[in-house]
Amino acid sequence: MIRLVRSTVFDAPTDRVWAVIRDFNGHDRWHPAVAKSAIERGYSSDRLGCVRRFFLRDGSELRERLLTLSDLEQSFSYCLLDTPVPLFNYVAHMRLAPVTDGDRTFCDWRCTFSTRRGEEAEMARMVGEDIYDAGLAAIRARVEGAEASA
Repeated sequence: MIRLVRSTVFDAPTDRVWAVIRDFNGHDRWHPAVAKSAIERGYSSDRLGCVRRFFLRDGSELRERLLTLSDLEQSFSYCLLDTPVPLFNYVAHMRLAPVTDGDRTFCDWRCTFSTRRGEEAEMARMVGEDIYDAGLAAIRARVEGAEASA
């Protein structure tokens, strides 16, 4: 089982960061790899068990299920249902915590998954860099950049 963790501190309050990431169907508005997304069956994006079906910019299609969502803890978790790459038993969790020194936000994004033997390093690199690092950089630009002051 591969365990991957990425964390960072944003120079923005937790409520501002949570406003960006809370919408389980909103990642097409901030993640550079996601082209479009929709929640299946017309469910709301904060309904536990809802499934988002989305397309990456390269045309790949994925489906993920919302497992937990807590406004109080500013956290959510989800699992991967369908993907064109060999990620198995993928479960991810993202949470925010206030950094009281300067009203900043600590963000922790982690997952566990398995893959085919021999592909562990490549899948860990892809998830860590292409998904998590790119996503965190995009969130940073959104909450610390010009949009935050608008």
